[in-house]
Amino acid sequence: MNQIYPLTRNLCFLLLTLVASVASAQDLQLPAPRQSGGMPLREALAKRSTAREFDPKALPVQQLSDLLWAAFGINRPDGKRTAPSAKNSQETDIYVVLKDGAYLYAANSNQLSLVAPEDLRSLAATQAFATNAPVTLLFVADLSRMEKGVNDENLAMANIDTGYISQNVYLFSASEGLVTGARASFDRKRLESKLKLRATQRILLAQSVGCPKP
Repeated sequence: MNQIYPLTRNLCFLLLTLVASVASAQDLQLPAPRQSGGMPLREALAKRSTAREFDPKALPVQQLSDLLWAAFGINRPDGKRTAPSAKNSQETDIYVVLKDGAYLYAANSNQLSLVAPEDLRSLAATQAFATNAPVTLLFVADLSRMEKGVNDENLAMANIDTGYISQNVYLFSASEGLVTGARASFDRKRLESKLKLRATQRILLAQSVGCPKP
């Protein structure tokens, strides 16, 4: 009989841990992005750079919302975006990797939808300097949204479109006093599995963002 109580306590502890884990990560409605202000463009261009060190502290939610809007948000009533895309395919999705989970950015609702309730930053950054960055953006192209679907030409165009988005992130970061760095080094296969990507989706680039390291 005495052996039952420790077992029961252990089961209760595991259950509470699971519930707390699920509760800690959930869909997130972002505040409306600020679409004015910031540094003049030429000053941002002068300060644009790639960082190799990040302060691990989380970004404020408002700043995260502003970042995602600058990257590839909606900037016109017709649904067009802050970065161009081939034939307006808008094939690029932004997955946001945070300490508490990985999310999919929905520009039309300005929401982060939970995809994986775990810390995937070590998979999104195989280089040690970026594993503690508070935000890593994964640019994922869904080639099925493009005319003729999966082919080499569409993949090349999707890479170009990703470059536009990445540069938006660089300029926003310079304007906000943040640091950022894009890279192609990440654990592609494990991320594809964790994010439940389809066969038509490709992770093209990772880009970490954070405050400068003190």
